[in-house]
Amino acid sequence: MSTSLSHAPEQAPDGGDRPDGFRAPPASLEAEQAFLGALLSNNKVLERAGEFLRPEHFTHPGHALIYDVCRRLIERNQVANPVTVKPYVETDDALSDLGGARYLATLMGSVVTIINAGDYARLIHDYYLRREIIGLGTDMVNEAHENDIEINATDLIEAGEQRLYDLATHGQYEGGLTDFSTALKGALTMAEAAHRREGRLAGVTTGLLDLDRKLGGLHPSDMLILAGRPSMGKTALATNIAFNAAKYCIDEADDEDRGKAVAFFSLEMSAEQLATRILAEQVEVSSHKIRTGELSNEDFDRLLVKSADLNRIPLHIDDTPALTVSAMRTRCRRLARQHGLALVVVDYLQLMSPGKVANADSRVQEVSAITRGLKALAKELNVPVIALSQLSRAVEQREDKRPQLADLRESGSIEQDADVVMFVFREQYYLERAEPMRRADENDDKYTERHQKWLERCEKAHNVAEVIVAKQRHGPIGTVRLFFDGNYTRFGNLENSDAPDGPDF
Repeated sequence: MSTSLSHAPEQAPDGGDRPDGFRAPPASLEAEQAFLGALLSNNKVLERAGEFLRPEHFTHPGHALIYDVCRRLIERNQVANPVTVKPYVETDDALSDLGGARYLATLMGSVVTIINAGDYARLIHDYYLRREIIGLGTDMVNEAHENDIEINATDLIEAGEQRLYDLATHGQYEGGLTDFSTALKGALTMAEAAHRREGRLAGVTTGLLDLDRKLGGLHPSDMLILAGRPSMGKTALATNIAFNAAKYCIDEADDEDRGKAVAFFSLEMSAEQLATRILAEQVEVSSHKIRTGELSNEDFDRLLVKSADLNRIPLHIDDTPALTVSAMRTRCRRLARQHGLALVVVDYLQLMSPGKVANADSRVQEVSAITRGLKALAKELNVPVIALSQLSRAVEQREDKRPQLADLRESGSIEQDADVVMFVFREQYYLERAEPMRRADENDDKYTERHQKWLERCEKAHNVAEVIVAKQRHGPIGTVRLFFDGNYTRFGNLENSDAPDGPDF
């Protein structure tokens, strides 16, 4: 290029440090000139770079101004050339050290070819990322030197990793539109793989046959919401699914998934409490007896034998309270590197911390940031993520206590980001607390008849739980009936179920 820029720092001949020790930020002013000259010569150059290249990626503010004006003109279906761009830049100080508006003609005169314009754009973008990495590293060094009692070293690591992840995922130029023929090939490949499975699951199993049939297994990159009112069994069901998935990965999974781990983030219960639940369910001993020591010698021996067998299950529990999405992502990445990752379970959504959320003026915005982060985690690691969620008290005000999508707390963000929304409902819980009382104007026969109907409903609902699939992006919705044993907090398959499965849409 014939034009030199007076503001550019002097570099050593090999592009390294200057003799005085100053290290110039990575930049290629010649690439910026070549790209802008090609763009002013042929506006179609923007088609190769407009998706990922932004004005702030340019080193010189004058170049950023010219690119921004060109882009705006082209987006308005106008021609961007030195004549049309000049009125918008000639009075701006950003071009003063380049010779003013005359610099546009210099750029045009320096163009050799537009064939390499895409390469110039990628080089500009690459140098921008390098400068951002240097800035990020400098900030991390400065923050590490600050002695803030509210921030520990782990927080700094997680914040730095989050900023690196954001930098890596914003402005990527590898993506873009895919032609239909390529997408069709991918769909056929998936169909062929499903055909070869001969009806077997496409994803990770829940260990519950009817639920697996409804969902087709837990699919990679999906975020599933499991919600319910207190005492419905959300944690019990999530624990059962996590254990069944981990056992499947060690015993029955294909070579690709064999040995992978399941991550369970328990923000409500400690790891010991969760392990006690699983142990009680597997040995069929009340967890209350385990906690209080009311075990017979025989039960304790069974406990020891079963615990030795459970040691091999690749289930990893993290009971850190108020965990942030960035911290969870860090720990999941580490587990994925070390063992492979098959499933992530979060108990529960509202107990997570949103971390530093820009413009988070309400709890709704904080929960929105959490759900977006969990969905991004599922896509990044290509694993299913099950997040438990509380329901509002509106359920208790209705005669039919079965939950609906509108009952989700902060339902807008949760329902929108989730691929699957499921509700746990146990009618037995409500019936046991609604035994009919004799009315003042009621005779014995009427009360006995009413009480008998209540007993029949209780008998029908005994040990029965419903999982209501209210939303499923890739499949039908409906109700799945399961067996629930409250003594061992265990869900299982319900035999001889004659209840309707619910509508399939």
